[in-house]
Amino acid sequence: MPENRADRSQRVPRESESGSGFEAMISLWDLDLKLIDSSRQFQDQLGLSSRKGLSLWEAYPALAKPAWAAIIRQVIDTGTSQTIQLPVSKPGRRDFLLSYIETGLLIIETNSAGTTRSLWNEGNERARLIHQATHDVLTGLPNRRQFSAELAQLLPADGDTCGPALMQLDLDDFKPVNDTLGHGAGDILLQLAAERIKGALDHNGTVYRLAGDEFAIIQVGLEEAGEAETLAEALVNEFKKPFTVNGISLFVGVSVGIAIAPRDGNEGEQLMKAADVALYAAKKEGRRRARTFDPSMLIVVEQRELLRRSLRVALQRDEFFIEYQPLVELPSNVAGFEALLRWRHPTLGIIPPAAFIPMAEADGLMSEIGQWMLEEACREALTWPGHYTLAVNLSPAEFLTPGLTDRISQTLDVVGFPAERLELEITEGVLLERTTNNLDTLNTLNVLGIQISLDDFGTEYSSLSYLKNFPFDTIKIDRYFIKDILQDAKSQTIVRSVIGLAHGLDMRVTAEGVETPQQAVWLQHEGCDRLQGFCISPPLPADRLDDFIRQGARLHSAAASDEPRASL
Repeated sequence: MPENRADRSQRVPRESESGSGFEAMISLWDLDLKLIDSSRQFQDQLGLSSRKGLSLWEAYPALAKPAWAAIIRQVIDTGTSQTIQLPVSKPGRRDFLLSYIETGLLIIETNSAGTTRSLWNEGNERARLIHQATHDVLTGLPNRRQFSAELAQLLPADGDTCGPALMQLDLDDFKPVNDTLGHGAGDILLQLAAERIKGALDHNGTVYRLAGDEFAIIQVGLEEAGEAETLAEALVNEFKKPFTVNGISLFVGVSVGIAIAPRDGNEGEQLMKAADVALYAAKKEGRRRARTFDPSMLIVVEQRELLRRSLRVALQRDEFFIEYQPLVELPSNVAGFEALLRWRHPTLGIIPPAAFIPMAEADGLMSEIGQWMLEEACREALTWPGHYTLAVNLSPAEFLTPGLTDRISQTLDVVGFPAERLELEITEGVLLERTTNNLDTLNTLNVLGIQISLDDFGTEYSSLSYLKNFPFDTIKIDRYFIKDILQDAKSQTIVRSVIGLAHGLDMRVTAEGVETPQQAVWLQHEGCDRLQGFCISPPLPADRLDDFIRQGARLHSAAASDEPRASL
């Protein structure tokens, strides 16, 4: 990386003498003048703790005077060091304060020994504090603070040359490692990932750890933009190799977003946004790939932000509605309906759940939306025949919300819907965190009489310990295994095994995504208990349920027909 704007050796005076034995007080401040770190002497001599949020004015009240406050501001704005002689605190004593900027930090060194000599003999302590404030403890990489400072030094870039390239990196499938193997394994994996990234860089690049599993690279000295893309592709390929953690081989990929100055932005925030947009495009296209920023990508991001803003008011504006897909108990009896959340945007039309539910989860909206859906669906289900069940999905974010069981119980009481007619569907992903609490939640729901269904079985982690330890009533086989069930021997073996396993554990089996009568016949022959899919019926609006219920399901007619779905 290039040198700081002001050479440190020129800004800080040096003394060859060892001094009087006094140890200077050293403190590091962010540019909002809040304390980041300090030496023990600073804490002891000022009688102040190094608490987070301590302001410079609290530590040095004299500096709040306009003249000296202006000097501190000049240091921050220009990077030029300044020495201030503070008011006399004791007879014969002079307090000198040196302030300067380094790596985006305001550094204050204070000497109260009556001489400036010992002020400059704290190199080791100073270096330790600066390194601590600018490097990640776990990986040893430069941190976000140093990243921001060094990016600011490189910009703006000359418009006639290829400026620095900025890459934003996210590890793919890191969270399951943390959740299944523990944070200790996750920390080891982050250290290994950092080393792998460093190993792929040449002398013109620096890698930083920004937060969690997010990294960044600044690459300088480029002759053309293609060099950054070559490096990014090399990184993607490096992460195709397994990591070994505690004797276990783990496959964790990386997605990379690339932005190049000045073409994609010539200010730090601008360039970071461009790289982030490119990273989003890489993840949206399937992850484990690199993408370079293109202005057309902004359209997708703007649409995403429009959706996010609209989602915050969708419930108040009554834009959500529910469709119901029938669940048929073989051979042909309707067992109930699954409630499916839908969003009708006033200008964009129907928004797929896969597009808005992750947003709602990330923004903390799922608890409120889920409460509305549960109450609305229960009220609708009261109009059905008394033996029909209502299946409602619980998102991972909603399942982990404190007080879930109380909220569900109160909703059933308020609506007057019998608990034994309610089936809650959860995915395997919600079981990966807070296992003890999850078990307590499921057991409480079970005691209330609510049925529990394990949704999308086989597509995530499929640990058999889930089936042993959690009180499931139903396993739902994901449509992935059903779509080619008639042609693929492996899918047939897996489905037969799941049916046998579930029945051996006294659980029902529901097959999702049943599209043809032939698939329905095969599943019935293998002993599957329930079917759900377009072969029976697509999801229906509430005002069409009465007609469906009156007609009943004639699955046996569909199975004998060449029609793609039953006539209901």
